[in-house]
Amino acid sequence: MYNSWLSVFDNPWVGWTLTAIYVLSIIITIGVILAENRNPVKSLAWVTVLVFFPAVGVVLYIFFGRSIKNTRMISRRNRRRLKRQLHSRPVDLNKLDFSRETIHEARLAHSLTSAGFFPDNAVTVFTNGTSKFAALEKDLREARSFINIQYYIFADDKIGTRIRDILIERARAGVKVRVIYDHVGSMHTSSRFFRRMKEAGIEVYPFFRVTFRVLGTRINWRNHRKLCVIDGRVGYIGGMNIADRYIDGGRHFNEWRDTHLRVVGPAVAVLQGSFAIDWNFMGRPLIADPLPEWDPEHTPGHVGIQLVTSGPTSQWSNVEFMFHKAIASAKRRIFIQTPYFLPTEGLLKALQTAALSGVDVRIMLPRRSDSAMLRYASFSFITECLRAGIKIYLFEPGMLHAKNIVIDDELSSVGSTNFDFRSFEHNFEANMFLYSKEFNRRLADIFLADQRRSRRVLPAVWYRRPRAHKAAESILRLLSPIL
Repeated sequence: MYNSWLSVFDNPWVGWTLTAIYVLSIIITIGVILAENRNPVKSLAWVTVLVFFPAVGVVLYIFFGRSIKNTRMISRRNRRRLKRQLHSRPVDLNKLDFSRETIHEARLAHSLTSAGFFPDNAVTVFTNGTSKFAALEKDLREARSFINIQYYIFADDKIGTRIRDILIERARAGVKVRVIYDHVGSMHTSSRFFRRMKEAGIEVYPFFRVTFRVLGTRINWRNHRKLCVIDGRVGYIGGMNIADRYIDGGRHFNEWRDTHLRVVGPAVAVLQGSFAIDWNFMGRPLIADPLPEWDPEHTPGHVGIQLVTSGPTSQWSNVEFMFHKAIASAKRRIFIQTPYFLPTEGLLKALQTAALSGVDVRIMLPRRSDSAMLRYASFSFITECLRAGIKIYLFEPGMLHAKNIVIDDELSSVGSTNFDFRSFEHNFEANMFLYSKEFNRRLADIFLADQRRSRRVLPAVWYRRPRAHKAAESILRLLSPIL
């Protein structure tokens, strides 16, 4: 029986038929890529993979190359209901006491995502996990009404267990607790860890569950957001996940340098709105948690905030557009901290143009990354930056995971978005754009403090790096649009 089955493949017609089907599938896949009219660079990267590695390329495209752009995450009816719940008061952007460039940035955010401008917020910056988690744990313990918490990675290590136990205690005390974790980002977390939460009455759901983690076609679209809303009064957003590495550096680093924000004020409502949309997208009922109304006569702070979310379902690449506008409008300085630097062609040209026109452009990357592939791909862009006069700094003490941008004297951005193709096009991301001279100065001081612990890349030294490194950079750069 077995031999007779194998004999079928001895027939030359069977071989020719299978070969024809195989070649046809490659041609059809390339045709689909071209018909989508995507970024030519990205399309060329996919075609290159299909031509040189056809069998692998088809599989990769099925799981990583498809588009879900313009998929609606929430119905228009629910979006209107949600907007009414957020107590959003319209602000005349033209009357803001900022430069014309900054006001145009705020207008762009509103055009892209209908992002409201929320003045008068108090913002605390954390640059290490120890202080961030201490504050978060305290706020969680003081929750009286609800907790909505969302992280790409929710690890079952020491800090993850501590946070989980606080959530369980609050749920048993009558607080409504909801948890969203990314199914792929938290794949190493045991199911028993989340089951303990469910048994305590916490609503826990994975974002875009992948039934077969290796073969799941949803694997490419991940929810990379890291945010928390407590009673509608306190919110957290930034780059830190829930894992011990943000406290002790993990197994491979002495330090894991990241940035996270604690927000008190009316802008917490938009964090609630972002969580509510993701919750609804997973098929859950629209959240109707009561939110406080802030007295404009007694404001907690003076930082203006817009929240810009983006993802593979968005019509535009929202955060990328915001970055591009800010860089193109800069007149004095651009400070960028990012763990991975794989800019689109437009962003790279904008940075080069700014530097060549006399703007002080500085980019800080980790000297040693948590991904060797992304490290080499990121380093492939350094030469072009140096030639334009962009200053590159490599953070020495450990892993730099912060995603910060400082523009001139008024505008800053902190969130989950890396400066790379994946964050701009494939991940669900959330960044706060902060309008404040005081906060801008605070974030610039943080950059300069990190700069003192970094090594500047000098062109004469960089150009003499080993040929093997140059070759690895060149090869991996070809794949940067799909990394």
